[in-house]
Amino acid sequence: MEPLEAAVAVLREEDQPLHWTKIQDLALRRGYLDPFEIADVRKALLAALADGVRSGVLEKRGTGVYAAATRER
Repeated sequence: MEPLEAAVAVLREEDQPLHWTKIQDLALRRGYLDPFEIADVRKALLAALADGVRSGVLEKRGTGVYAAATRER
């Protein structure tokens, strides 16, 4: 799973805004991200979160806190 897909999956499952460290932890624990396939998980996830905000898939709610974008868009 790509980092953005993993972040969106975690945020939709949890149905609440989360700090990126919690998103990373849950994605790793649930097997959405494989640290053996992604050289720098932290860097990849942070870049994916920024891309998600730019594309409208995610919303930034605060410093380091993200949520899945509302589906009414």
